[in-house]
Amino acid sequence: MASQQQQSRKMHEQISEEEKRELDQRAAQGETVVPGGTRGKSLEAQERLAEGRSRGGQTRKDQLGTEGYQEMGKKGGLSTTDKSGGERAEEEGIPIDESKYTRNK
Repeated sequence: MASQQQQSRKMHEQISEEEKRELDQRAAQGETVVPGGTRGKSLEAQERLAEGRSRGGQTRKDQLGTEGYQEMGKKGGLSTTDKSGGERAEEEGIPIDESKYTRNK
């Protein structure tokens, strides 16, 4: 499976200079043109943001292990603007095993 960084590099190499300019203009206007590149003000900035976010997620997954990372994502995926994932899980009876991603010091 290719990383997001490799996919971004491959995409960047395959598009024409004209397409790069167009994407750069759209990014400057606030549009997200690279998945994970939210808030980047240029094509290059969005590519760097996406790469960093991907690397950060991989680091967290390495730290927690796959099972812990998935459990943490399950809780985060339940969150809404007015309730945390933990609150929703409790209300809806969804079991979250926090021991999979927390460490006692």
